[in-house]
Amino acid sequence: MTVPLWPELRQAALRVDELVAKLPEPGARGPEERAALAAAKDTARALRTRYLHTHADAVYDHLTSGGADELRIVELVGAAAAAFPALLPTAGQLAADRARRQADKEGYEIDQGIFLRAVLGSPRSGPHLLDAMLRPTPRALRLLPEFTRTGVLETTSVRMERRDGAAYLTMCRDDCLNAEDEQQVDDMETAVDLALLDPEVRVGVVRGGPMSHPRYRGRRVFSAGINLKSLHAGTISLVGFLLRRELGYLHKLVRGVRTDTAPWHSPTVEKPWVAAVETFAIGGGTQLLLVFDHVIAASDAYISLPAAREGIVPGAANFRLGRHAGPRISRQVILQGRRIRATEPDARLLIDEVVEPEEMDTAVAGAVRRLGGPAVVPNRRMLGGAEEPVEEFRRYMAEFALQQALRLYGEDVIGKVGRFAGQGQGA
Repeated sequence: MTVPLWPELRQAALRVDELVAKLPEPGARGPEERAALAAAKDTARALRTRYLHTHADAVYDHLTSGGADELRIVELVGAAAAAFPALLPTAGQLAADRARRQADKEGYEIDQGIFLRAVLGSPRSGPHLLDAMLRPTPRALRLLPEFTRTGVLETTSVRMERRDGAAYLTMCRDDCLNAEDEQQVDDMETAVDLALLDPEVRVGVVRGGPMSHPRYRGRRVFSAGINLKSLHAGTISLVGFLLRRELGYLHKLVRGVRTDTAPWHSPTVEKPWVAAVETFAIGGGTQLLLVFDHVIAASDAYISLPAAREGIVPGAANFRLGRHAGPRISRQVILQGRRIRATEPDARLLIDEVVEPEEMDTAVAGAVRRLGGPAVVPNRRMLGGAEEPVEEFRRYMAEFALQQALRLYGEDVIGKVGRFAGQGQGA
């Protein structure tokens, strides 16, 4: 360990552990017990913040062998917890919290948020972590030979088929209206990696499949956003879901995948992407649309980002939506829950093409054809660099790491997701 932890930080972390050990389970604690523990946690967190403000790069260098190792975000926080046990929650602490409902957790993920804000906020360590997250996942590399041979991927929540130079990715969580959980994030990143790595694919298409949900049986639905039942149950994690989603497959949709087989003139392999929106794109579904090159919506579809209603931060939508639609509309949508229908004039700021539902297949085929030309990717790269500079994205994600962690444990969020989960809704 190149930089020792401060003794007062170790003592503050130990004090929190001692209190947790002797107090009842979180749901059974009285007001005075909760207040005493909250004060101890605040003391430790203030010290962690100060320590990382000075030593984040030294800690990151230690974990990555001076940058020689590229650790994905889940691996990074695991290594940091093992090497700096007073700085991040241990695997045992996280496992205990994972077994609890969101309302009954200790909130150890807030400490992960403090750590990741410092790392991502560093102009030296942050870019290294972003680059590591653009690497293809081990799962995708394992499945790549089979996909290049057959052109077919079948997972729990995603189906993908290559046809005539296009990868058609269908989100198929028919039971929950494509509301995302950690399994779907893993499946989506795997599919995006495969589409980007397959040399026969020129364009990617993302669409929702037909639903079995009673209210929408037989209809295609793009996405209901985050799975609120999973969030209520405590299985939506800061690192494995919320940050992996943004820094993994969404960022790869924007910038491509980093691979040693990329051409010498580009660090990534990137391709254009088309979204086909039917019925609705709510929450995380609308976040997805903000990274696509061409968005087609059925005339009866709508989009929304009900972030204020649920109390969480809608991923990188606060970063991207204003660039698409301007500050006034982004505030209406994010802060006040405005729903935009595909046929409204303002929808043209977010949707490129509106068609009748029965015309969707034809519209998708046309978009694939237009985006398949050889000059599309270099122009796309230049547009992306101007519209979403990577350094601005890094700084946004640094603050997001902590603010979203805090929101996950807000009393208002816990109360709301319990009610929404009981109604079977996504967000």
